[in-house]
Amino acid sequence: MLDVLMDTVIDGLKLIPFLFVAFLIMELVEHKMSNKSKKVIEKSGKFGPLFGGLLGVFPQCGFSVLSTNLYVGRIITMGTLIAVYLSTSDEMLPLLIAEKVSTSLVISILLLKLSIGILFGFIIDLFIPRKVRINDEDIHSMCEHDHCSCEEGIVKSTIIHTLKIFLFIFIASFILNTLVYYIGEENIGKIFFKNSILGPIISSVIGLIPNCAASVIITELYLKSAITFGSMISGLLTGAGVGLLVLFKENKDLKENFKILGLIYSIGVVSGIIIDIIGSLI
Repeated sequence: MLDVLMDTVIDGLKLIPFLFVAFLIMELVEHKMSNKSKKVIEKSGKFGPLFGGLLGVFPQCGFSVLSTNLYVGRIITMGTLIAVYLSTSDEMLPLLIAEKVSTSLVISILLLKLSIGILFGFIIDLFIPRKVRINDEDIHSMCEHDHCSCEEGIVKSTIIHTLKIFLFIFIASFILNTLVYYIGEENIGKIFFKNSILGPIISSVIGLIPNCAASVIITELYLKSAITFGSMISGLLTGAGVGLLVLFKENKDLKENFKILGLIYSIGVVSGIIIDIIGSLI
């Protein structure tokens, strides 16, 4: 167990410089894009799912929260909101970069999430139209619910994000490494139903955890070969950060909230299953 703990600590410490650089770049992008993103998505109209999906791909502090508030204010459609939820990258991107995953794999994941988000966003708007209105009232700060300290400055926010994700990675890695130590790599996949239809179903549930830990757990499981590619996509699709939490807090229509939750979960499960089937046939 001491060896497992030491290996986990060493592996985690090696990631810190890469996580810091990745989050620093993200913070710079965030400060440049936040206001522009808000204006673009407000004026997107019937092309909301397209712009929502595209903007969601860029990891921005609290973007899912911003989109949620715009939805509650009847400024964007349900399809646009779900496109943002499905495409948002959360902490998955910096973790993949820190782990030195191949660029082609990172691009494939982002394009899949983007395509699925845009596609289902337009389909949802087609079958569940929602009237929107121009709303000039101030929207809650993007960082208000995420507690990411973006307003404290780029460097401080970067350090906070880096340490927070390092802690999540350490916990997830320690649990997985312990399982590998006691039961072996061959059996770890069975615990998470690898190569089973249950994989995407369970991964989608983990993704719904309203915290950035969800995407960290899902990504770590895939990197440890505990789940399939399709299961990882399922979990990352349903991982909308704290967006869903804010939706249930701010939107008084519980029926509508559960409808959105059900749609996101269903899309995540179905997409993961289809991806795994296609992967097995190639």
